[in-house]
Amino acid sequence: MKLLNPESWKKPKGYSNGVMVQGQQIYLAGQVGWNADEVFESLEFLPQCQQILENIVAILAQANAKPEHLVRMTWYVVDKEKYLTQQAELGRIYRNVIGNHFPAMTLVEVSGLIEVGALLEVEATAVVPAE
Repeated sequence: MKLLNPESWKKPKGYSNGVMVQGQQIYLAGQVGWNADEVFESLEFLPQCQQILENIVAILAQANAKPEHLVRMTWYVVDKEKYLTQQAELGRIYRNVIGNHFPAMTLVEVSGLIEVGALLEVEATAVVPAE
């Protein structure tokens, strides 16, 4: 995997501008912060973030993939201010679940999500390197 961050650009915080990789591709549908029974254990932002990341790791494991195989994530949040004010704690949760791996990421504020109670949704793409 090669991260694509031009040397003359300021280093991005918590993500990469681009990723180049070859291998088996895995596309994850948008994940919300509910458990395996599709129940929200919390209606708070940070616990839902943690659950989403844990859900992503569980899906990747089905393909014998790991968090470091993530190459792209798109985050959809219903409250940008909540994301911004809790960014430091979210970073700790992210590193605890995903590790010190920062794929290309996009964050979009949306007016709502389909699942009632969902405060964010995350899509992800992973690539398991060719052997």
